[in-house]
Amino acid sequence: MEFKFDTQLLIAGQDLDEDQVRDYIAGNFSGDCLLVFGDPDLIKLHFHTNEPWKVLEYCASLGDIHDIVIENMERQAAGLQG
Repeated sequence: MEFKFDTQLLIAGQDLDEDQVRDYIAGNFSGDCLLVFGDPDLIKLHFHTNEPWKVLEYCASLGDIHDIVIENMERQAAGLQG
Protein backbone atom coordinates (compact mmCIF):
# COMPACT_ATOMS: atom_id res chain seq x y z
CA MET A 1 0.00 0.00 0.00
CA GLU A 2 1.66 3.19 -1.17
CA PHE A 3 -0.56 5.69 0.70
CA LYS A 4 -1.48 4.91 4.29
CA PHE A 5 -4.18 7.40 5.30
CA ASP A 6 -7.68 7.80 3.90
CA THR A 7 -8.39 11.48 4.54
CA GLN A 8 -11.92 12.87 4.33
CA LEU A 9 -13.33 16.23 5.37
CA LEU A 10 -15.71 19.06 4.62
CA ILE A 11 -14.64 22.65 3.97
CA ALA A 12 -17.23 25.35 4.66
CA GLY A 13 -16.48 28.80 3.32
CA GLN A 14 -17.30 31.41 0.73
CA ASP A 15 -16.42 31.45 -2.95
CA LEU A 16 -14.82 28.00 -2.75
CA ASP A 17 -13.74 26.54 -6.09
CA GLU A 18 -13.63 22.75 -6.25
CA ASP A 19 -11.43 22.81 -9.37
CA GLN A 20 -8.84 25.04 -7.67
CA VAL A 21 -8.82 22.82 -4.58
CA ARG A 22 -8.46 19.66 -6.69
CA ASP A 23 -5.66 21.17 -8.79
CA TYR A 24 -3.75 22.45 -5.75
CA ILE A 25 -3.89 19.13 -3.92
CA ALA A 26 -3.00 17.13 -7.03
CA GLY A 27 -0.05 19.44 -7.74
CA ASN A 28 1.32 19.79 -4.21
CA PHE A 29 0.67 16.58 -2.27
CA SER A 30 1.54 12.96 -2.97
CA GLY A 31 -1.45 10.65 -2.94
CA ASP A 32 -4.20 9.02 -4.96
CA CYS A 33 -7.97 8.53 -5.12
CA LEU A 34 -8.55 12.29 -5.01
CA LEU A 35 -12.20 13.35 -5.03
CA VAL A 36 -13.24 16.98 -4.58
CA PHE A 37 -16.81 18.10 -5.14
CA GLY A 38 -19.25 20.66 -3.85
CA ASP A 39 -20.31 24.23 -4.37
CA PRO A 40 -19.02 27.72 -3.44
CA ASP A 41 -20.13 27.24 0.19
CA LEU A 42 -19.22 23.61 0.96
CA ILE A 43 -16.68 21.18 -0.49
CA LYS A 44 -16.23 17.48 0.30
CA LEU A 45 -12.69 16.12 -0.03
CA HIS A 46 -11.47 12.51 -0.12
CA PHE A 47 -7.75 11.72 -0.59
CA HIS A 48 -5.30 8.91 0.18
CA THR A 49 -1.97 10.30 1.38
CA ASN A 50 0.88 9.68 3.80
CA GLU A 51 0.76 13.27 5.10
CA PRO A 52 -2.85 14.08 6.00
CA TRP A 53 -1.77 16.93 8.31
CA LYS A 54 -0.53 18.88 5.28
CA VAL A 55 -3.89 18.43 3.54
CA LEU A 56 -5.69 19.57 6.71
CA GLU A 57 -3.47 22.64 6.97
CA TYR A 58 -4.17 23.63 3.36
CA CYS A 59 -7.92 23.03 3.66
CA ALA A 60 -8.09 25.02 6.91
CA SER A 61 -6.60 27.99 5.04
CA LEU A 62 -9.68 27.94 2.76
CA GLY A 63 -12.42 27.88 5.36
CA ASP A 64 -13.82 26.04 8.34
CA ILE A 65 -12.94 22.33 8.18
CA HIS A 66 -15.17 19.79 9.91
CA ASP A 67 -16.40 16.18 9.81
CA ILE A 68 -12.75 15.16 9.57
CA VAL A 69 -12.03 11.45 9.20
CA ILE A 70 -8.52 10.04 8.89
CA GLU A 71 -8.34 6.28 8.70
CA ASN A 72 -5.20 4.15 8.74
CA MET A 73 -5.74 1.80 5.79
CA GLU A 74 -2.76 -0.40 6.77
CA ARG A 75 -4.50 -1.23 10.05
CA GLN A 76 -7.77 -1.87 8.23
CA ALA A 77 -6.02 -4.22 5.78
CA ALA A 78 -4.64 -6.13 8.79
CA GLY A 79 -8.16 -6.56 10.19
CA LEU A 80 -7.70 -3.91 12.89
CA GLN A 81 -9.75 -0.80 13.53
CA GLY A 82 -8.45 1.97 11.25
